[in-house]
Amino acid sequence: MKKNSILLLILCCITVFCQAKDIRGSVKSSDGENLEYVAVHIVGTQSGSITDSLGVFMIKNINPGNYKLTVSLLNYKTRTIDVAVRSNTEVTDVPVIILEESAQNLGEVVVSAQAHRYTTQRISGSIRLNEPLIQIPQNIQVINSDIMLDQQITSMSDGITRNVSGVTRLEHWGDSYTRVNMRGSRAAAFREGMNVTSNWGPLTEDMSFVERIEFVKGPAGFMMSNGEPSGIYNVVMKKPTGQRRGQASFMFGSNDLYRATLDLDGVMDKEGKLLYRLNLMGQTMNSIRQYEFNKRYSVAPVITYDIDDKTKLTAEYAYQYMESSNTGSFYSFSPNGYADLPYDYSILEPGLEPTVIKDHSLILNLQHELSKNWKLTAQAAYFNYNKEGSSMWYGSVASNGDMIRTVSIGDAINEMKFGQVFVNGEVKTGAVNHRILGGLDIGDKHFWGDWSQTHALDSVGTYNIYDTNRKSGNPYWGYPQFDRTRSMKERANTTQISQSYTGLYVQDELGFFDERLRLTLAGRYTFVKDDSYGTTVTDEKHFSPRVGLSFSMDKNSSVYALFDQTFSPQMGLLRGGDKVKPITGSNWELGLKRMWFGGRWNTSLSVYQIMKNNETTSDPDNKGDETYLIQVGQSKAQGVEFDMMGEIVKGLSVVANYAYTDYKVTKSINEKRPVGMRLPGHAKHLFNIWLKYQFSEGILKGFNIGGGQTSMLDRSTWGGLVDGKSGLPDYYKFDAVAGWRKGNLIIGLNVFNVFDRYLYSGSVSGNVYYWQSEPKRNFRMGITYNF
Repeated sequence: MKKNSILLLILCCITVFCQAKDIRGSVKSSDGENLEYVAVHIVGTQSGSITDSLGVFMIKNINPGNYKLTVSLLNYKTRTIDVAVRSNTEVTDVPVIILEESAQNLGEVVVSAQAHRYTTQRISGSIRLNEPLIQIPQNIQVINSDIMLDQQITSMSDGITRNVSGVTRLEHWGDSYTRVNMRGSRAAAFREGMNVTSNWGPLTEDMSFVERIEFVKGPAGFMMSNGEPSGIYNVVMKKPTGQRRGQASFMFGSNDLYRATLDLDGVMDKEGKLLYRLNLMGQTMNSIRQYEFNKRYSVAPVITYDIDDKTKLTAEYAYQYMESSNTGSFYSFSPNGYADLPYDYSILEPGLEPTVIKDHSLILNLQHELSKNWKLTAQAAYFNYNKEGSSMWYGSVASNGDMIRTVSIGDAINEMKFGQVFVNGEVKTGAVNHRILGGLDIGDKHFWGDWSQTHALDSVGTYNIYDTNRKSGNPYWGYPQFDRTRSMKERANTTQISQSYTGLYVQDELGFFDERLRLTLAGRYTFVKDDSYGTTVTDEKHFSPRVGLSFSMDKNSSVYALFDQTFSPQMGLLRGGDKVKPITGSNWELGLKRMWFGGRWNTSLSVYQIMKNNETTSDPDNKGDETYLIQVGQSKAQGVEFDMMGEIVKGLSVVANYAYTDYKVTKSINEKRPVGMRLPGHAKHLFNIWLKYQFSEGILKGFNIGGGQTSMLDRSTWGGLVDGKSGLPDYYKFDAVAGWRKGNLIIGLNVFNVFDRYLYSGSVSGNVYYWQSEPKRNFRMGITYNF
């Protein structure tokens, strides 16, 4: 009886196996080109596939029955088709599927766990340019979710910059604020195409709800509101894809890191018109420094409603909560030079109140196809950042190491509102094709800060940085008790910053010779009203022209040239009480882009020069927590950048980049910044490489190994004078990775700072050196399951 049961079970398994069939097909664009990396999914199941370089897909082991296939690719209209799998055929061939290019799918990014690649062919719709990256006359690099997963990147401040040439993160505010510099200056922070930059914000985005980061080098003000001429980074949130799927992950590592995330993607109605995406995250970790901690969680739901075939409404909400130790704890201070104290030295006292940040954002986006070639996009957004806590700095540091630590209240509110409407379209006049972009931007920003209450922890001689026997938890003057009986906005007094702006822009990209040659003519008119630190309200009006030229040598290669002008209002205060003037200037860039082997990997090479008038930098006479600026007259940033990204050979994925940056004063109006002086905020030579090899055959199939390194040579400080006294040593960091993939399960181990080096960044304030150290050798282990 037992043998018969086993035989019956085997026969049933064979029968089921023999009934399983395959679905095969191909996907092309409307102009007949094979489309690679198209996601093909059987609705209501976990089965799906990705098209190869020939546009072919195969879905295996499907039981006979009637099914619906969804076929989707970024910037193409998603299609749903019916497929009948018969029992008398082993392979069901689907007729060629044609995808039509959408006029613009704002922010729509379709990702499949089965497609593992580093390259990206198109930018998101929030950048507003409806064309492939290779045709855009500007250096734009995209870091997608595959790269972030492999490198175990958890937030915007967590190593993302290593993937783009010349981009660095300056200082470390406890994962609460990320300042990104490129081409010598601060890059403006954007979320879904809106400029959310503030003096100490926005709150660093957690990568649990982020699909990609787009780095737009050079001036982008003509399309992305007023911003720094060095460029912007644009954070794109995860959107519903129309597929029912999910992903759960757990991570643990050094310094008591524990992190869990959940990503749910699905359909809320039978018709498939109401889609949702929900991302949840919880994390806790300590630090290399005693008493330092960081707790975070985030909730980010997104709902999309397809009103009809031409209209789609999307609502995005993100809430981030962070509780951390005092934000000044990351610094070490010494009168005798950098790295004068142990790498894990801490000035913290355990009884200081924590800092709590609550960050909300709501974005409503409406897309409507006016016709086959024209599309209207409108969006409105509200951002609210609320911080309550304290910060710490030195009051004085004597030559023998005696130090007075000063704690100040550190409360802030940041409110921002945005409205945008723009159209994309195409028309032809004879043999010339016109890609038209035009729109209106409106923004309103308000910042309130309170640093007015201070408290000295120490008296003269009661705290010494070299005293290794001192017991924490008993500062000489006790702990501060700040008065918060009045509202934050009442306490802000003159520490208020407000800015409102309106921008009108239009662009025409003229395509000649079947669009092989493209001429871009654009202009932007900007009106800004600005009030900083209680200074007189000022109005600024400016028109910024832009000219670009791009030529496709073939469908995989292009060269480009770009010229435009800069206008960027600045927030800040001069020591005399005057407001800083806006940045103006001119910029040019030349570049070469190429996709290799059907787009499996790509390269870009660019040279640039940015001339800026009214450049600002920190006043070298600042003491304590003073934040006065000085204006230097005119500066020039110039350099060379090279980026390479993708799968070089089968199984070997690479991200490599190099940048040379030269940034100096060219005209001076301040003796503190003479002509020829190097300005802070960059390394002259910056080189990054990341390698990962995935075994696809043999006993190691499913395993991967790799590593990366970052080198910064001839580094300047993040602020202050750049001379022999303040210069930073060269920086070398090496990381390693190993992992395993099996079906829907992914396991990864990353080891950072493999050679256990004392790494830091910093500057000089008066006669005091201050720096922030990074962890020595540390690890993260991540486990991810797709379902």
